Amino acid sequence: MNNSVTNTARLLWASLRALLVLSLVTGVVYPLVVTGIAQAAFHNKANGSEIKADGKVVGSSLIGQQGYSLDYFQSRPANGLGTNSLNTQYKLILSGATNLAADNKKLIASVEEAKAKVVKDNSTADYRVLPSQVPADAVTSSGSGLDPDISPAYAELQVHRVAERNRLPLASVEKLVRDHTTGRTLGFVGEPRVNVLELNIALKELTKGS
Repeated sequence: MNNSVTNTARLLWASLRALLVLSLVTGVVYPLVVTGIAQAAFHNKANGSEIKADGKVVGSSLIGQQGYSLDYFQSRPANGLGTNSLNTQYKLILSGATNLAADNKKLIASVEEAKAKVVKDNSTADYRVLPSQVPADAVTSSGSGLDPDISPAYAELQVHRVAERNRLPLASVEKLVRDHTTGRTLGFVGEPRVNVLELNIALKELTKGS
């Protein structure tokens, strides 16, 4: 009986020591090492890919924003997201697509409505946007609904409006779009894109100097 109690106590103590060591290694040491490496090697990404303007964080390069005035470049639509009261600028709680089929009447109606708005908003006294010029990303949301980027085609479609409303030379706004266009990752992955938040920050700086 005494041997049985002793063996049980020995096993319990060994188990407790293993628990303490593993908790220390996996719960403290490993997270600290990984966090340290991330902060040293990938500081910006590890902190949410923050974008700063005027010395303060204004967003992330990974998450788009809604609610820009027509003085600025517009993001993709954010359809398919649920309503919440925590973030009225962008409905972050329920990220997702509409899941509507291409022949769904509701989707078709929303696309036609969005296209008409894009044509109206971006037509100026000197430039008329045609419905055939409106790219798909201008009238549809992404799979997540949180896409921070737009296609170069959609950005270029907006340059006339942006230039007119900010009293800027068209060439300057076109150059701004070119300078903020990112090519395919590794030269072949994905499509060329323009980060709307970064582009609008640069536009704001350009208007300050004009």
